[in-house]
Amino acid sequence: MTTIYLIRHAEAEGNLYRRIHGWHDSLITKNGERQIQALEQRFDSVSIDAVYSSDLIRTQLTAGAICRPKNLPLHLHPGLREIHMGDWEDLTWGEVRHFQGEQLALFNHTDPSFQAPGEGEGFGPLGDRVYDTIRSIAEKHPDQNVALFSHGTAIRQFLGKVKGTAPEQWKELPHFDNTAVTCLAWDGKVFHIVYEGDNSHLDESISTLARQSWWRKGGQKAEDVNLWFRPLDPEKEQELYLSARRDTWITVHGTELPFDGPGFWEVARRDLELSPWGVSVAMAGDQFAGMIQLDLEKFRSDGAGYIPLCYMAPDFRNRGLGVQLLGHAVSFFRREGRRGLRLRCALNNDHAQHFYDKYGFHKIGVEEGKWFPLDVLEKPIDRPNIPYIAE
Repeated sequence: MTTIYLIRHAEAEGNLYRRIHGWHDSLITKNGERQIQALEQRFDSVSIDAVYSSDLIRTQLTAGAICRPKNLPLHLHPGLREIHMGDWEDLTWGEVRHFQGEQLALFNHTDPSFQAPGEGEGFGPLGDRVYDTIRSIAEKHPDQNVALFSHGTAIRQFLGKVKGTAPEQWKELPHFDNTAVTCLAWDGKVFHIVYEGDNSHLDESISTLARQSWWRKGGQKAEDVNLWFRPLDPEKEQELYLSARRDTWITVHGTELPFDGPGFWEVARRDLELSPWGVSVAMAGDQFAGMIQLDLEKFRSDGAGYIPLCYMAPDFRNRGLGVQLLGHAVSFFRREGRRGLRLRCALNNDHAQHFYDKYGFHKIGVEEGKWFPLDVLEKPIDRPNIPYIAE
């Protein structure tokens, strides 16, 4: 009998930034690193003979929980990839909900007719692909223990096939937490489920699903706020920009220091000339929710992108949404080939300092501003080296 441990990857950028990442390659978050540590402890006394993962970076990094301490090579298999989301890849869930709501409803209800737009997949072909892949791996390892690292929807559809779930019942298949473990026994002909979706190694403080409600049923379910982004219109929205800048300035510095509206607008116009996304407006449905400014020039020689402004509107503060602004910046600057994000933060702005530390920024220096010194913070966004991949 072959034992298969089928494990969902740790929390990744798509989970945190609320972006659609099927085949889009994205990194593990800071919280995901804690989940990997917990997963490593769970498997400390479990014998494993071989480790496989999809060829996407988030599963490769999660597989380190077993590969590193047990000194096992990681075998990559594209058949373990997540569903291919076609033209939706790296869009925000909020954008697709706003502009293609009917299609998104099909996806959210695991409708058998769903087909990701463009070159994307449907649920049926996904289940067939992952089932065939896992069966082929199991057949290579008779009477051994094998760890496989895959993705949420891929695991869901695989288990639906194992259970013989009818397509009209796919919507009832459960959603599993990041790093949740499913154990199966392969007898050479069929898979037997020992347990599924177990996340007992995670406490609530690092569980991804504990912070989200979209997956819950009945009265426990609430609508998560997923933002979408559009370029600022410099001909019509100058005052919107200055209002956000002024609010940020007063929140941090009060009214004692003069607010230089014309100076801020001059820099914003320059950033908009370099890219229409130089000032990006965050929307929650039809409501203005925030703004993020992206500077292509400052720190270019260091391979970093610069964020001069990261602003949430008052009605959307303290709701865990600011990280989606950072996700927009990560997506933009990674496409530009940048290795990191940088921003400046007032030393006495404790709220902002805590926020940026939570999401992976660290201090690399201090700059003298016009009125006061500013910490320069950086967040790496480039792909790390993974030494345990099999040749």
